[in-house]
Amino acid sequence: MTSRKEEIITFKVDRTLAERMRVIENRSDFIRRAVLNALENTCPLCMGTGQLSETQRRLWGDFLEDHALEEVPDTHELHLVCRARHTPKRRKKTP
Repeated sequence: MTSRKEEIITFKVDRTLAERMRVIENRSDFIRRAVLNALENTCPLCMGTGQLSETQRRLWGDFLEDHALEEVPDTHELHLVCRARHTPKRRKKTP
């Protein structure tokens, strides 16, 4: 049998958030699920900071040369589309 090792992480909240959270029956479980959800949905480039480094901006620009951000008509959400898939492949010229 393996023992589960747990680590305790604490953080401070303002009075308003503390009051709103008092009604949650299992705050630890709620916070765990909220953090996991946030981590699963974090931007892989900026890691949730909302900012790209100069190198990341340059590489993102390079990436967009063959990709595009397009809006889904029904939901208005953005998604990446690979233009290379939709471009006919060039045939090599034979001598």
